[in-house]
Amino acid sequence: MASPAPREQMVAAARRLDALGLNRGTSGNIGLRSGDRFLVTPSGVPVDELSPDGMVEMDFSGAVIGTGRPSSEWRIHRDILDARPDIQAVVHTHSRYATSLACLHRGIPPFHYMIAVAGGDSIRCAPYALFGSQQLSDLALQALQDRKACLLGNHGQLALGSDLADALAVAVEVESLCAQYWTALQVGEPALLTTSQMCDVLDQFKGYGRRGQT
Repeated sequence: MASPAPREQMVAAARRLDALGLNRGTSGNIGLRSGDRFLVTPSGVPVDELSPDGMVEMDFSGAVIGTGRPSSEWRIHRDILDARPDIQAVVHTHSRYATSLACLHRGIPPFHYMIAVAGGDSIRCAPYALFGSQQLSDLALQALQDRKACLLGNHGQLALGSDLADALAVAVEVESLCAQYWTALQVGEPALLTTSQMCDVLDQFKGYGRRGQT
């Protein structure tokens, strides 16, 4: 059986994020590379009203191809996909625990080895910038250097992937890690893994499945 078309994959992913509680209503957005262009979810459309035809196609100059009004965060999707040829999909959520920690401007240190799912020994938090602004995109790119996820100050999280399923899996794992870290902080400061220990974890991940799950 053929894989669903990219536009159908985006609708399915948006509905999955809603079902998991990572996004609600019209919050969050998805971007997906499409040849020398990219697709992004439309602005202000509730998840139950999304359709494959409603996904907005854009080129890397920021021009809309055809019709539709892209998400206000289209710059983030364009700039990440332009700067990161290894990345095919971007998921942005306003999930509860990631957003809570982002509102504290608190990145996630190596309290658990699964931090490595984001590509390093931490998940950084970018400073606050106005949603939809070029400044927000620039700050996100800095926080994502050598990473597949970051928090956005006073905003939410970004998760990247080699395909849409990968980006969705990263977003789910990041939210789980944020929930675990938030819970640990209710008791005290969790013990952190050392740089050497995290290097061993990252090396070990290379031998596992494509998303590094163990």
